[in-house]
Amino acid sequence: MGGAELRVSEGVSRWSFLEGSSELAWGSRQHPTAWSLSPLPQVHLQTQQEVKLRMTGMALQVVRSDGVLALYNGLSASLCRQMTYSLTRFAIYETARDHLARGSQGPLPFSTKVLLGGFSGLTGGFVGTPADLVNVRFVVHFCVPGSYAHALDGLYRVAREEGLRKLFSGATMASSRGALVTVGQLSCYDQAKQLVLSTGYLSDNTFTHFIASFIAGGCATFLCQPLDVLKTRLMNSKGEYQGVFHCAVETAKLGPLAFYKGLFPAGVRLIPHTVLTFVFLEQLRKHFGVKVLT
Repeated sequence: MGGAELRVSEGVSRWSFLEGSSELAWGSRQHPTAWSLSPLPQVHLQTQQEVKLRMTGMALQVVRSDGVLALYNGLSASLCRQMTYSLTRFAIYETARDHLARGSQGPLPFSTKVLLGGFSGLTGGFVGTPADLVNVRFVVHFCVPGSYAHALDGLYRVAREEGLRKLFSGATMASSRGALVTVGQLSCYDQAKQLVLSTGYLSDNTFTHFIASFIAGGCATFLCQPLDVLKTRLMNSKGEYQGVFHCAVETAKLGPLAFYKGLFPAGVRLIPHTVLTFVFLEQLRKHFGVKVLT
């Protein structure tokens, strides 16, 4: 295969592992620069739960009480989530988009990209709910004695102690959030890249990928933050909420801005996540000779 250019119509689904690889590159944080961003999910989720400390204060408190390594607690759960949620949504979106673009005369309309992003994110969110549940519990309850040893231990213990249905607790919110963040990331990235290239001032290079992914990261953060807040509340509830609507009503009582609690930490986490994901992805596409019509 080497450097031979792949046409969109030739076995696109085989290349969905590229998208998963770029997501896992972020999830594993093997690069020193990316490792410095790994604590952000910890701070982000705890900031959402009516914690009065700011992001920096929360991070310092965690380091003082449990050490620096506590910021990386639940890394295995985060990787497990990427291997289920991200692989699913990227594979569905990329395969469906390229299939529809096969007979088109130009790029797909934005509305079609939004529909594809919504469906793929919805599916990925549902598939990734068990790992997401364990990931959230790792972050929020990392200091509780008897907490899970790793992701697989968490999945097994939840299924054994609370039942299989508990693994999909919050699946509605997780799927809805997955749909919104996928629209923000994948659909908006493709559209932003298309618009940047259409200006004629920039070519299909890393700088273009950076601009498009930065815009996509901002869109994803804004779209999914309200559901992200509700999802976290539901996953960590102990029966105080009767459902999604009740949770939304109780959150609304705190004011409209309660739905955007932790927006800045969310942006600090999700925008670099999106930028690194698509920069890595575009380099993988270039290396394997994959040509995509945005």
